[in-house]
Amino acid sequence: MMKPILRHLNCVDIVLPDQSPVCGHCLLLQEHDRLVLIDTGIGLLDTQNPQERIGKPLIDAVGYRFDERNTAIRQIEGLGLDPARVTDCIISHLDNDHTGGLPDFPKARVHLGSEELDNFHAGNPRYLAIPLAHQPELVVYPPAVCDWFGFEARRIEAGLDTEIYLIPLFGHTLGHCGIALRIDDAWLLYVADAYYLRAELDDENHPVGQLAAMRADDNALRITTLGRIRDLVRKHPELSLFGYHDPAEFIPYAKK
Repeated sequence: MMKPILRHLNCVDIVLPDQSPVCGHCLLLQEHDRLVLIDTGIGLLDTQNPQERIGKPLIDAVGYRFDERNTAIRQIEGLGLDPARVTDCIISHLDNDHTGGLPDFPKARVHLGSEELDNFHAGNPRYLAIPLAHQPELVVYPPAVCDWFGFEARRIEAGLDTEIYLIPLFGHTLGHCGIALRIDDAWLLYVADAYYLRAELDDENHPVGQLAAMRADDNALRITTLGRIRDLVRKHPELSLFGYHDPAEFIPYAKK
């Protein structure tokens, strides 16, 4: 039996006003004849029609750069794999830089937490409608009693051998989740946007916290979540943990 293969992809290119680069650290799980994406980055159509699909104000505010070679679909093709084999996309939250690629995999089921979908349907202006406009099949996960290292865990039901859980890490959005995976008998926790830079775990007053506070639906909850992640890292150094936007954090995984 072929062991699952986990690949790390950078599917977002953002340059901040101070010229700092920002990445979009997505995951591609290959199990048997299936592919599963964890967050999607910017989509192919976004790179081809950015102002129509995203809008100039958001493009300018975020600092997007567009190159279709960075999209998940083009990177999957570059690996010699068939994008049609992407059967499921697991989404941390519905911000466009995490979901823009969903239309590139129109038959894939989309897995997400119930609170995040509620936040989307409540009309929160942070979300764009277009990544879900193709009306994919949604698999929505309500609160659960399962425990993962002291965190609530919601088992992803995608017919996979690999254990995958949504881990509620609320604050950045009201339904923001991390994703925990068990690969080669070791746990990885992708915390998405629970922090922007790994340095925030060591420096509670890191300047990027100001940007994180501005972008948070509930900043007090975001800070509480960040504190819980600090405790997790301190108590369980055996865990591999990474976020979405830190280029320095992405590089070692990409090299593997």
